[in-house]
Amino acid sequence: MHLPIADIKVGVVGGGSWGSAVAHLLALKGFRVDWWIWEAEVREQIRESRENRIFLPGVLLSRNAAPTDDFGKAVKGKDVVMVVIPSHFFRDVARQMADFVEEKTLLVSASKGIENKTHLTMSALLRASVSTITPDRIAVLSGPTFAAEVARQVPSVATVASLDPKTAFFVQHVLATPFFRVYTSDDVVGVELCGALKNIIAIASGIVDGLKLGLNTRAALITRGLAEMRRLGCALGADPDTFTGLAGMGDLVLTCTGDLSRNHTVGKKIGEGMPLSEILSGMRMVAEGVKTAKSVHALSRRFDVEMPICDEVYRILYEDASPAEALHRLMTRELKQEKDEA
Repeated sequence: MHLPIADIKVGVVGGGSWGSAVAHLLALKGFRVDWWIWEAEVREQIRESRENRIFLPGVLLSRNAAPTDDFGKAVKGKDVVMVVIPSHFFRDVARQMADFVEEKTLLVSASKGIENKTHLTMSALLRASVSTITPDRIAVLSGPTFAAEVARQVPSVATVASLDPKTAFFVQHVLATPFFRVYTSDDVVGVELCGALKNIIAIASGIVDGLKLGLNTRAALITRGLAEMRRLGCALGADPDTFTGLAGMGDLVLTCTGDLSRNHTVGKKIGEGMPLSEILSGMRMVAEGVKTAKSVHALSRRFDVEMPICDEVYRILYEDASPAEALHRLMTRELKQEKDEA
């Protein structure tokens, strides 16, 4: 990257916890960030107190990040736009911002999910929704990064993937700071699938913890969950090595074990006996694994990929299966060689 920071125009679309952390990270680096936020309440909080008390409480946000409800201000004329929107709103938001995206702009999806109706990833939704952008000008960001820790400048590492190495390189240098290290990849499919699939396994891990089954069970679940992720990824054309990297194993371990994981929290409450409807009604932030479980259930059948853990999570979420029944089915499956399963 040869342009000085003052000459690079950056926008962020999305005012949730991760969108706030990304906007704050870029602002701390010295960029003037135009930041689109849908919720009027959140915009006003940030303008008045420099805090997003709903989605990222306790973090004093940089004044270099300016909230707006104007897509034109956040997107038009930008060199890089970070799109950080829940998967079920992503298509609508991408369509609304499409008229303001210029040919020179690089779009970076930092969202983790798979659309239920179409089973498209977020980068595929960008390609479908923004006609001015070619696939080589799209990148995806993923990795083991809790928003609250990145916002507090805890040393963190992530991966940015693009079909064009120059795009990945540029975004890497835009995002990198002494506390946020970024690696590049050309495996867009793999990085996105890792970010989506690990949330389902995190729900399962939370159920294990809610049932108080112990560390042996959780370690086995994470390991076999990774095998399922890799199987579907390979069926969809991903590089299997991606699943042992930051976007795969790194993010999987974080989300399956960290107390800050919304998906793990949902699973834990299910394991403790709370109904899903009650859990979700009490959450303002999105646990992407709940919706992604439906997409992955359909994809595994479409591509004939065996994913027993993800299948059981789907049954628990959408067919009222009990965690105890799910555990019994998993533990009494036909015995196999591990190598053949992986």
